[in-house]
Amino acid sequence: VQLQAFGGGLVQAGDSLRLSCSASGLSMSRFYMGWFRQGPGKEREFVAGINYRGETTYSDPVKGRFTISKDNGKNTMYLQMNSLKPDDTAVYYCAVDGRMWSRKSIFANEYEYWGQGTLVTVSS
Repeated sequence: VQLQAFGGGLVQAGDSLRLSCSASGLSMSRFYMGWFRQGPGKEREFVAGINYRGETTYSDPVKGRFTISKDNGKNTMYLQMNSLKPDDTAVYYCAVDGRMWSRKSIFANEYEYWGQGTLVTVSS
């Protein structure tokens, strides 16, 4: 299984950015997919997740601003980030819970496969 995250960059506060995560070696339609982030000096934290039914979960800091989605046909997951804040600055990782048909996974230790991360920097 390989995951590749891309789409990060340097933006200003209030801007939008869309991250993508392409997967090979598994079908996104069967697994719980998530986005995590790790900011400078911070621990890795859950951002958003989507299950095989398309049901989504968001962390409180991003709720209402970020939207997670996926295209099963392209085996690609997305994270649309709007109204970005400097506190959103982090390396963003996509990940897969390796348990088929998982309904919800918000802890990093539930995830088996991880992408390499893409850096998002939000300037004030």
